[in-house]
Amino acid sequence: MTVFGTEVGTGTLLIPVFAGVIGYVTNWLAIKMMFKPVTFTGWKMPFTVFGFPVFGWQGIIPSKAAKMGSIAVDTGLAKLGTMSEFYRELDPEELAAQIVKTSRNEIHAMIDEIIAREYPDLWAQLPLVVKQGVHSRIEDELPAAVRRVTDEMGEHIDRLLDLKLMVIRHMEANPRLMNKIFLEVGAKEFRFIIRSGAVFGFVLGVVPMLAWHVAPQWWTVPVGAALVGYLTNWLALKVIFTPIEPVRIGPFRLQGLFLRRQHEVSEVYSGIIAHEVLTMRNIAAAMFHGPDGDRTYRLISDTLRPIVDRTVGMARPVVRAAAGSHYEAIQRNIAAGTVGHTVESLTDEEFVKGRAEKLHRLLATRMRELPPREFADMLRSAFREDEWQLIVVGAALGFLAGLVQMATTL
Repeated sequence: MTVFGTEVGTGTLLIPVFAGVIGYVTNWLAIKMMFKPVTFTGWKMPFTVFGFPVFGWQGIIPSKAAKMGSIAVDTGLAKLGTMSEFYRELDPEELAAQIVKTSRNEIHAMIDEIIAREYPDLWAQLPLVVKQGVHSRIEDELPAAVRRVTDEMGEHIDRLLDLKLMVIRHMEANPRLMNKIFLEVGAKEFRFIIRSGAVFGFVLGVVPMLAWHVAPQWWTVPVGAALVGYLTNWLALKVIFTPIEPVRIGPFRLQGLFLRRQHEVSEVYSGIIAHEVLTMRNIAAAMFHGPDGDRTYRLISDTLRPIVDRTVGMARPVVRAAAGSHYEAIQRNIAAGTVGHTVESLTDEEFVKGRAEKLHRLLATRMRELPPREFADMLRSAFREDEWQLIVVGAALGFLAGLVQMATTL
């Protein structure tokens, strides 16, 4: 075929077509390599080459789950509210009522168990009427006692729980969850990156076609294909995140694709965070088993001690006389165990789902109100310093595809 007065071979004309295929396939592979495999596959060496493992691979996102969880708190959750506000959305009053509703039998059994453990003969020696009196007082005191504890926990929640550490540990233990956040929040953007690879690749493929026509060297097409792989990913990221603020050009309104979907993304992101990260079970586990767990138990113990003392009531002299130095330990264990155990054992699905929905609405509302720049940071900042790997992977795959084209069509 003659182009601009010179004869051009069919293989040369196929270079832009092949570049479009390269753009599509390399972008698809690069996205896959961001998320898979979830765990490292291969031989893990104590070193990397330019940040890449030598004899294996782990998805970029799951390999940095802890780091990305940290960034997600700094650039996202921290701007949507404080841990104290999140706790209030769980509704301490309803939380207390649910604990009382589901834990009466467990608390009675716990008191029997604690006293029997601390002083094996004591509970057996107490008259039945004394035991019944203790349990009766517990029934009367329990609602007010638990409500006081949930209020105290809310008041001191920022000292009892490190939100950032909780999220980091949860993401590190569940790298699939970090994948889920990115895949669901950025589903449309990732599809755009893959599909745009074909379009950008075809257009950019004209350059290596001309280069091959002018200087048909073995490296011309592979280098051009590498450039296509690099630029298609770079351009796709630019189109997704820029411009940050809407720009009017005549009748057209230009803005990054991700930023245009702020309301939709806010709903999806907030749902995942509320139902899978800031859950009551995760919060309770962090409060009672995290680095500040002792502080949580101390607060509960200090709050409930006077109530437990009153609950023992008429049995106090008998219990104190029989238990001696064990009495304080019995008090402390009853106080801490009563609420600590029952908060962790909340299993009513409807109740848990209702608390998550309230938190979901709060997060979504606030996220929709974020300025565009802060909204964009919520997703992009988590992998901004690693997105060069996505671009380099695209370039490397493009180079290999260019070698294949040289061997098959040129």
